[in-house]
Amino acid sequence: MNYWLVKSEPSTWSWDQQVAKGAKGEAWTGVRNHTAKLNMMKMKKGDRAFYYHSNEGKEIVGIVEIIREHYPDPTDKTGKFVCVDIKADKPLKTPVSLETIKTDKKLAEMDLVKFSRLSVQSVKPDEWKMVCKMGGI
Repeated sequence: MNYWLVKSEPSTWSWDQQVAKGAKGEAWTGVRNHTAKLNMMKMKKGDRAFYYHSNEGKEIVGIVEIIREHYPDPTDKTGKFVCVDIKADKPLKTPVSLETIKTDKKLAEMDLVKFSRLSVQSVKPDEWKMVCKMGGI
């Protein structure tokens, strides 16, 4: 299994909205960055991703599961970008803020710290375990 992080502004698409979609999940559309696209193309069904509230909150609030691998993004008129389907798995008991992650030297190389504007990122297994522990799961 691979681990990822996906970002959304809560005013655009929040964790609560993702949870409300239930088992059918939702297409993760609108990504218009080629590096993020390549990351989505590597996602496999069953992979897990942290759900990060960007701009407002700046914290990891939950975990989602990839339930459909990449396919053409129906919101992209150019045909260059892809999307995946995700469903909410579980919330973190305690959201983990970007500030908290930045203060932990063991997480200094995390993509969230190094590439803060990238909307779909990979997460190393040891980083995944640490953030899950910090979040109470």
